Amino acid sequence: MTNNTASRTLVGAATLAPSSHNTQPWRFRVTAAAVDLFADRTRALPVNDPDDRELTISCGAAVLNLRVAAAHCDLRCDVQIVSSAEEPDWLAHVALGAGPAVDTAEAALYESLTERRTYRKKFADAPVPADVIDRLREAAGAEGARLTPILADADRQAVAALVSEGDAVQWANPSWRRELAAWMHPRRRGDGLVMPGLVVPVAQLVVRTFDMGGGVGAKDRALAEGSPLLALVETTRDTPSDWLSAGQALQRVLLTACSFGLQASYLNQPIQVPPLRPRLRDLVRAEGMPQILLRLGYPDQAIPPAPRRPLDDVVDKAEPAIARVVARRTP
Repeated sequence: MTNNTASRTLVGAATLAPSSHNTQPWRFRVTAAAVDLFADRTRALPVNDPDDRELTISCGAAVLNLRVAAAHCDLRCDVQIVSSAEEPDWLAHVALGAGPAVDTAEAALYESLTERRTYRKKFADAPVPADVIDRLREAAGAEGARLTPILADADRQAVAALVSEGDAVQWANPSWRRELAAWMHPRRRGDGLVMPGLVVPVAQLVVRTFDMGGGVGAKDRALAEGSPLLALVETTRDTPSDWLSAGQALQRVLLTACSFGLQASYLNQPIQVPPLRPRLRDLVRAEGMPQILLRLGYPDQAIPPAPRRPLDDVVDKAEPAIARVVARRTP
């Protein structure tokens, strides 16, 4: 492995994090023994995510991936959350040094980085064991967040109804539909909601033109009710720092779930629609602020990974010093 390839191993892992509409809203600056993470707000979703809350959560997930890759390479990893009025897009500074790895549990998640998928199809009819749920709760707790499983049938049905209500609100908004349509891309673009290239113009026209909230809501309600596990990621407060923590907790949960053969997708409509968020919180008796609503289960079929942009598109600068550090520790 060349020095240049080694220096990009960590950033390449970071870019495998999930993001709303697969926008991949991050940039990285690689310097001597450190990686700095910046929000790329040119890829924001101002209608779906007006406060950049989900954008920041996605960047937090990228930080967790970077930590996992560093641990796999036997590198020490010290994450500092940045709050800078001069550079508001600068979110995290990740200092790296030669091993031993701080957290071997993180290193154990490395194989799940490339196996994790956002699985939007119906899951297999198989329950998630209680001990696995406990491991997922521990994963969220390790990042200062909380994972609340929604287990009672009545609660699941009520949450599913909120998901459907959220769909109706979003699809009734022409600005929201235009934003969704703008992120429908052919796979060759390397980002967005992927579909066959010949279908994209027609799909965009349909989404922009028609309110399909009723049909989408009914489908999402059925997915929610039929999923083996619904769970809420919550944080104590609702600040950008909490959103970064939520992103790291989310990704640790997703990678841990993947290590047990589970995959996940998102039903965030009750969090994205402001009037529904407190209702969701009260319904599941959450102790903190709802950040992400997950559905988890065992996939029935293999699906390809979502595309990713080339590293040259997300890395501002690479210097050889960090390449040498990583190269010495990369298996």
